[in-house]
Amino acid sequence: MALPRISKVFGAVNVGSFRISAMIMGLSETGEMIVLGSGHRASQGIKRGYITDMAAATYAIRDAVERAEKNAGTSVSSVWIGCAGAGLASQIAKVEIEIGGRRIEEEDIEQLLLHARDSIQPDGRMVLHAQPAHYTLDGAHGVANPKGLHAERLGVDVHVMLADGAPVRNLIEAVQNAHLDVESVVAAPIAAGHACLSPEERELGTALIEIGGEVTNVSLYAAGMLLGLKAIPLGAADITDAIASAFGIRRFQAERLKCVAGSAIASPTDHREMIPIGGPGDEAVTTTARGADDKNRIPRAELVSVVTEQLSRLTDEIGKALKEMGFAGARGNQVVLTGGGAELAGIAEFTQSALGRPVRIGKAPTLRGLPEAHATPGFATLSGLCLYAADDPVDIRAIDPTYQETVKPSGSAMVNRIFRAVKEYF
Repeated sequence: MALPRISKVFGAVNVGSFRISAMIMGLSETGEMIVLGSGHRASQGIKRGYITDMAAATYAIRDAVERAEKNAGTSVSSVWIGCAGAGLASQIAKVEIEIGGRRIEEEDIEQLLLHARDSIQPDGRMVLHAQPAHYTLDGAHGVANPKGLHAERLGVDVHVMLADGAPVRNLIEAVQNAHLDVESVVAAPIAAGHACLSPEERELGTALIEIGGEVTNVSLYAAGMLLGLKAIPLGAADITDAIASAFGIRRFQAERLKCVAGSAIASPTDHREMIPIGGPGDEAVTTTARGADDKNRIPRAELVSVVTEQLSRLTDEIGKALKEMGFAGARGNQVVLTGGGAELAGIAEFTQSALGRPVRIGKAPTLRGLPEAHATPGFATLSGLCLYAADDPVDIRAIDPTYQETVKPSGSAMVNRIFRAVKEYF
């Protein structure tokens, strides 16, 4: 079946510590999002979400994008970037203006958003997003569009995502060095929430836990927006390292064991099942495992023990983060796991038992053209980046007033205006 005509193309790159993935998605004339091509490769030059080797990271990003372009049969010149590290932090800015009981016009909303923009206090950090989540009329929440309504006071809750400036600039430079323009840097929890959570889940209250290679982002959604965020410097790669250390084997062998035979849930037959350390074709580089039998096999029970010990550390940190963010009682209901670490067998059941809350695995919605290999939790953030870009959310920093000041400035006010103009345009 032929693809419908594509009206707009979006490119996305998710820069993770374990893999770098790229996707090219098209918006058809009928409004359908279609995956044109995707690709990924092992990460290089990135540690815990931070660029540590510019040349290596640039090469890996370019390689991932070229793989996606080859599969899509088209090229992209600009991309949206996913950022999981860089000291992400989330805050809510609340602003109100007086309306006086009259009908709310477009100019009032614009004035409110301009006041909200001026109220943002990044404290020396970089603002990634500043988006109006919802409006309030005389303190009443949940207003999607206040235009045409009457109120004494009009307010807005703005979601602000902050990050450390230097790591984000390094990330942007690595992408630009790969001969790509940067449309925007998007916090990974925002993109993952876009892909994995329904509007109802974001409204009722859901904790989204994105388990990456070396960073786990715990984000809390409620009232339709991201209310809190905490990054934990632990991830799926730490489980791999623990397996490699426990059995004295190579990392690639430990990764294979974790993916093929690892589990977060113990079984009564685990002690009788023996797992070979070497995989097909790697006999020449297979290391003899510590405690293995004469055929270089280990009991599955020992592997599961190492996995669950590391998961216990991670879920303890997740539980502390959720408690700090107030995820309790009626508001603390469902937990959604996503990211590459969420693909471990039995992890949903283990986390549900550890946190005492219902847990499900979050994946990207079914998209036309999405390969089966990329329809997994590990690629949910990548799909979310394209979906987020297509939604084109409002950022209050891009709003310019439609009216012009009629007050003639003089003296120092005129000097300040000239200085600001020179700084902005030159």
